[in-house]
Amino acid sequence: VQLQASGGGLVQAGGSLRLSCVGSGRTFSSYAVGWFRQAPGKEREFVAAFTWSGGSLYYADSVKGRFTVSRDNAKNTVYLQMNSLTPEDTAIYYCAARFIDSRSYDYAKHYNIWGQGTQVTVSS
Repeated sequence: VQLQASGGGLVQAGGSLRLSCVGSGRTFSSYAVGWFRQAPGKEREFVAAFTWSGGSLYYADSVKGRFTVSRDNAKNTVYLQMNSLTPEDTAIYYCAARFIDSRSYDYAKHYNIWGQGTQVTVSS
């Protein structure tokens, strides 16, 4: 599967954005899809993850209650709805995919397929 992330942009603090991750080549049915972000000078960090077949959801503590992952089966797309954005959410956001297995979903190196990233900038 190949991934294409989109939906980033510039938004004021308190605003919302919805990121999309479209999978092509094959369906997400056997995959987990993760969202990660990387701010300048910082390590890539986990944001959220979703297992397509089981529908399990995982969120970083920093985004719980503000970000929501959803999917559209027909479009083979995973969304990241981001509400109540703060300047600390400014980063390049990446979607990633891997087969579902027993490894944790919050570790970037457990993912072998990555999209190109989309910039999210939150102004204060």
